[in-house]
Amino acid sequence: MKTTKDTNILRIKGEDVKEEEDIVVVEYPFTIFLNDRELITLLCSPGSLRELTVGFLYSEGFIDDDSHIQAIEIDEEKGIAYVNIENRRVLAEKLQGKRTITSGCGKGTLFYNVLDSFKSKKIERPLDIEIEEIKDLMRQFSRKSQLFLNTGGVHSCALCSKSDILVFEEDIGRHNALDKVLGRAFLDRMDLSDKLVLTSGRISSEMLIKSAKRGIPAIISRSAPTSLSVELARELNILVVGFARGEKMNIYSSFPS
Repeated sequence: MKTTKDTNILRIKGEDVKEEEDIVVVEYPFTIFLNDRELITLLCSPGSLRELTVGFLYSEGFIDDDSHIQAIEIDEEKGIAYVNIENRRVLAEKLQGKRTITSGCGKGTLFYNVLDSFKSKKIERPLDIEIEEIKDLMRQFSRKSQLFLNTGGVHSCALCSKSDILVFEEDIGRHNALDKVLGRAFLDRMDLSDKLVLTSGRISSEMLIKSAKRGIPAIISRSAPTSLSVELARELNILVVGFARGEKMNIYSSFPS
């Protein structure tokens, strides 16, 4: 399914006005049904929908292991995922019901509660990474952001080792992009204890907690962190780096070498 759409625009540059064809990013309503009950509608980019489905359920605590998933069916034309799982938690049962959220750049998911931070285990082994390794990863990250370069309308997210980008996703919502990355890692059964997250968007407490819940020891962004994400990162021993652009960056917690 295409992630962009052609459209006619009137482009104005100073005194110059002309009609041109441009491309805009597609915004796609995507509804997840869990055991035949409507759970949530995500507004997202129409790519990596299986990963987004699994990543969302994984991030929000509906599943902990792929053995909990009995079946997944994605209907791209209707924008629906049908998921059957077993061993659902009592908490997950209480949270069920029809829910609609934004694309993830404002309110984020409605399942979030700051108390989730207390379910995140403190990182026992901080990531041993050098400043130059962070700079190199961000250079790789910027080169991969083709959809952003074409449209300016998406966020990028990546899961990395200290030297390479392992999973890369783009979406109109930064939370969706992170869920897609986590979904791919879940499906591939990746060990996340020595990995780090790169994001183009703001590091909110939600983004921090999504990473912390999975034992990821570092999150790095081209943008800013929030005060609560910094406080939680310091409490959980997670490396947070913001404004990582070119030769510059700000380190907020768990200072590397």
